[in-house]
Amino acid sequence: MQINKLILKITAGILFMLVAVQAFAVTTLKLSHNQNREHAVHKAMTQFANEVKEKTNGEVRIRIYSDSQLGNQRESIELMQTGALDIAKSNAAELEAFSPAYSVFNLPYLFRNKTHYQQVINSDIGKEILTSSQNSGFIGLTYYDAGARSFYAKKPIRTPEDLNGLKIRVQPSPTAISMVKELQGNPTPLAYGELYTALQQGVVDAAENNIPSFTLSRHNEVTKFFSLDEHTMIPDVLLISNNSLNKLTAEQQTIVKKAALNSSSYMIQLWEKSEQEERARAEKQGVEFITVDKTLFQDAVKPMYEDIAKTQPELFKMVKKVRELE
Repeated sequence: MQINKLILKITAGILFMLVAVQAFAVTTLKLSHNQNREHAVHKAMTQFANEVKEKTNGEVRIRIYSDSQLGNQRESIELMQTGALDIAKSNAAELEAFSPAYSVFNLPYLFRNKTHYQQVINSDIGKEILTSSQNSGFIGLTYYDAGARSFYAKKPIRTPEDLNGLKIRVQPSPTAISMVKELQGNPTPLAYGELYTALQQGVVDAAENNIPSFTLSRHNEVTKFFSLDEHTMIPDVLLISNNSLNKLTAEQQTIVKKAALNSSSYMIQLWEKSEQEERARAEKQGVEFITVDKTLFQDAVKPMYEDIAKTQPELFKMVKKVRELE
């Protein structure tokens, strides 16, 4: 009898311990991105992680790996697909290879202005694009403002003719490659982490990006002319693997999605300030910012849209929806 009581007590104790451990179980999600810790996007993601930890009472924690510690953007997406990574920051150019719907963001001069761009992101079109990668093993949680992308080089670029023959680093996006070809440049896909050395050694002559990325990656040390042609507005995208999302409770999933949206709103504030500060810093370091006649560049890429209308009817339908959005 005493042995049975002892067994019952031990069993009860083990069950209590298991319940206690389960009650304090922590799910840690790994998040990878390619920018340094001073970049606005890192600060936005830090807020995202803090809110998730607070709202889940510490049950879900997000560990951020910056500076491509876990691989570049494409590698991070592939790690998500294999289950080795939970969350990653990429952008629409990289994502075009995984979900064609993202290519709409890579088309030059599609957005009339920043207000129109934000309208698209917040519309049903934007939401549809975020979920379009479901069959690839992940979805988008939210967009992060990444400003407008422009060309920068070791020589002034004032007209499309100034791009003629230049080796221009582009992201591995078919749309970006087509755009540079229309502008008579020589598109050269290259990993972002290799770009500083490539510019320094003349492997490429020019590149294109937003102002904060230009300065925080120190590309302003090796290229002193930034042309404000603002050909594209390509958002960063915060992604989560299907498996990682599904292992969370319904309540935790809601918290993660809401925190992501909140961090996106915060990013808009951070971005505007960062853009102003980084431009001022670059000018102090001798960078010349060149105002161009954008209509010259817009006219040069019009054949892209004519080709899309003929060869990619589904994409052209989305282009029309974007243009019609008021």
